Amino acid sequence: MKPITETDDLARFCADCADVPYVTLDTEFLRERTYYAQLCLVQLARPGKGNDTAVLIDALAPGLSLEPLYELFRNPKVVKVFHAARQDLEIFQLSAGVLPKPFFDTQVAAMVCGYGDQVSYETLARQIARASIDKSSRFTDWSRRPLSEAQMAYALADVTHLRRVYEVLSQRLRETGRESWVSEELAVLTDPATYAADPALAWTRLKTRSSQPRFLAALSELARFREETAQGKNVPRSRIMKDDALLEIAANRPKTHEDLAKSRLLLREARRGEIADGILAAIARAEKLPASEIPKPREDPPRKPGSEALADLLRVLLKARADSSGVAQRLIASGADLDALAAEQDDVPALNGWRYEVFGRDASALREGRIALAADGGAVKVVPLD
Repeated sequence: MKPITETDDLARFCADCADVPYVTLDTEFLRERTYYAQLCLVQLARPGKGNDTAVLIDALAPGLSLEPLYELFRNPKVVKVFHAARQDLEIFQLSAGVLPKPFFDTQVAAMVCGYGDQVSYETLARQIARASIDKSSRFTDWSRRPLSEAQMAYALADVTHLRRVYEVLSQRLRETGRESWVSEELAVLTDPATYAADPALAWTRLKTRSSQPRFLAALSELARFREETAQGKNVPRSRIMKDDALLEIAANRPKTHEDLAKSRLLLREARRGEIADGILAAIARAEKLPASEIPKPREDPPRKPGSEALADLLRVLLKARADSSGVAQRLIASGADLDALAAEQDDVPALNGWRYEVFGRDASALREGRIALAADGGAVKVVPLD
């Protein structure tokens, strides 16, 4: 088949999708050489089995407008189905300011339906659709044209088998009454704030053990400079400055170009010109930051006597509840959540919504000494302590 390269053709296919209950979508993109992902291909399918029910959209075709697709995204009657959609949605939000609604993510649904943590599309296609995915085109340059027959077949498979996966998972959610559970999770993915990259917060992604105020001031200003420059030039952060170089400069805080030239880790091209000037300017701003504006590192919850043992018990409880409910452990609570619960913190996702019903109620009772855990053959049971 030939990919869609004309706006009128795309509009016709999207119009045919306007009255169906759902469509399945996927994207192929490149990100190795840019800050923002370069959208190369969109795969789109509607229910049915004919050759005319699935198309490839060449996002790089000259003159092609994706507005008909975005209009479909806005159609409240058609569910837009993706698998592991975060990066796909980020592309649409940052490039066009649009997110698909209503929206369904089969990876999230599969985690609720007992398929484990972050199950792959290939696994779901095999287990639910009884389909085998040819992975030979998985790692390919999607910006090159023309696309090969193998590339197009691989891309189409990402949405054609997804139809059966969606139908089975959505039916299972209805039968178990867990549709609202998935909706809670998907609300984050359809929130534009999820995809906002605030340069002022870029420093929080860096791992550092130092809490020295002037180091943190330099770290935050350097990270802000790197983020803004990478965004402006649309290049990866590492092209401006790698993490280890940024940490080195934050620790040494050079004042002149001569000082900067002594860096062991800074890229040679960053030791002069506008990047070097920007680094020195960021250091100068950091030195002038008042104490009230210097960022503070995230502090781990204070540990209380016995909290480590309680966290271990909560891990046992979590596994037991995940096994009995068929919900992936990672979706119910993270290791950090368990540590926070053990430290008697209540601002934890596991104590709200569906997670409370599955795990949080028992977790609260365990830390308050109202229940105990006991071995029951090869399982763990909860024992009330009245």
